[in-house]
Amino acid sequence: MLTPLTVTVGVTALLLALWCGYAALRGQPVKDWHYLGMALVLLLTLAQLVIALARLSNGERPAGDGTAVFVSYLVSIPLCLPVVGVVALGERSRWGSATVAAGALVLAVLQLRLADVWAGGTGGG
Repeated sequence: MLTPLTVTVGVTALLLALWCGYAALRGQPVKDWHYLGMALVLLLTLAQLVIALARLSNGERPAGDGTAVFVSYLVSIPLCLPVVGVVALGERSRWGSATVAAGALVLAVLQLRLADVWAGGTGGG
């Protein structure tokens, strides 16, 4: 897997979570700039999806038997922000911003899990 891209996606997702969390604390709804931030993170996750699928098609595999789990995380990650973005469109209050912040935080955690599965971790302790 491409570690610099995974770190970049995780860090930008955390920055988006902080930005939208700050807006929620100030009682502000999601603004156009927040949607641009979501689009940036979404583009990074789509690039990650394409690169990882290309590597999988070239024969690279996660350590252990984690290919199915890896692909399921890989496909699910780009769906996080569009889902919370739609929810935020319907919730034009501070809770829309809080929803985007929570979704971005989940996306950052999923990046850690994706890297863990690639390295052969099962997450079972």
